[in-house]
Amino acid sequence: MLTLRAARVLHVETGEIEEPGLIGVDGDRITYGAARRGSHGAAGDVLDLGDVTLLPGLMDMEVNLLMGGRGEIANLSPVQDDPPLRMLRGVANARRTLRSGFTTVRNLGLFVKTGGYLLDVALAKAIDAGWIDGPRIVPAGHAITPTGGHLDPTVFGAYAPGIMPLSIEEGVANGVDEVRKAVRYQIKHGARLIKVCASGGVMSHTGLPGAQHYSDEELRAIVDEAHRRGLKVAAHTHGADAVRAAVEAGIDCIEHGFLLDDETIELMASRGTFLVPTTALIDGMDMSHAAPELRAKAAEIFPHARSVVARAVKAGVKLAVGTDAPAIPHGRGAQELAALVERGMEPLEVLRAATVNAAELIEADDRGRIAEGLLADLIAVPGNPLEDMSVMADVRFVMKGGKVFRHES
Repeated sequence: MLTLRAARVLHVETGEIEEPGLIGVDGDRITYGAARRGSHGAAGDVLDLGDVTLLPGLMDMEVNLLMGGRGEIANLSPVQDDPPLRMLRGVANARRTLRSGFTTVRNLGLFVKTGGYLLDVALAKAIDAGWIDGPRIVPAGHAITPTGGHLDPTVFGAYAPGIMPLSIEEGVANGVDEVRKAVRYQIKHGARLIKVCASGGVMSHTGLPGAQHYSDEELRAIVDEAHRRGLKVAAHTHGADAVRAAVEAGIDCIEHGFLLDDETIELMASRGTFLVPTTALIDGMDMSHAAPELRAKAAEIFPHARSVVARAVKAGVKLAVGTDAPAIPHGRGAQELAALVERGMEPLEVLRAATVNAAELIEADDRGRIAEGLLADLIAVPGNPLEDMSVMADVRFVMKGGKVFRHES
């Protein structure tokens, strides 16, 4: 039994701050939520965290831990990194992500040559087994994309024909029969959600970023296969028409949505479709060395994208936090929280998007709040994030499942 004592405990679901706060932890679970939750006093060993605010561990709904990090050459690593090296890259990025306060992530789709291995599934298993440090991972396996689609890496890296072609098992699939097979393969080998590319993207070298990539029939087939097996579907989508097609096909979550119009936003709100806006990358992505056609796309899209968050919130769309790391460097996910505030969200709304909303998106009722019986996934920051979101970049304490992974005074 362990008692965490802090100057403040923030309950994100209500906005209530308790001063001082006590949280009881037994094994991997919270045994009581704060000092005034019943008659609990400090029990067992006491860990005094000092003048900090305790809150639930954060969740990032859009990362790729197998990409980015130190020493990567972005356009060459897909053909230079073999699967073992890419796994080691993922180990380092997972540790960095956990230490920054994110205790749960969705890893949204490999798009590299692996021979059909689902590396994020393996990474999740290694973390769950306690072999390495990292967040809880909800893995998508390989992203499903058509030939020449946004996450077909031969387009993403502008490679010549014959360089690194991907199989159906690695996510490149065309037509209803192939996309069904691709989804079934990801599920067979451990994917816990499905990622699909429903439109183009800023960083792919061919095609309009908003153009719909899969036909309506293909999108419905992907959703049908996933939903019948109890998995949700996330879609990389920018254009309003492509988003509308994805929502009408039953896709559960839109990633990015940089070109959303008000009509499509209203449709998402009415259907309960989540949006993961990844808005910090708009300001933080260095395009100075990108190809001219990519810089032109960014110059056209990013100004429009800055208005999406405020319009979505006003319409009642459910938002969850996602960084699209390594578009934001791994371990710097707090940049997304600050950017959401800059886009007009209230700090409490942002923290809910990173906790309770994210937990709802992944259907995890065992985390995202501080309450008895939930997982002891907890972080601490100095000051009060409701008054100054920048403190979220200074995580002093990280606990996942009752185990301390970071403790700084």
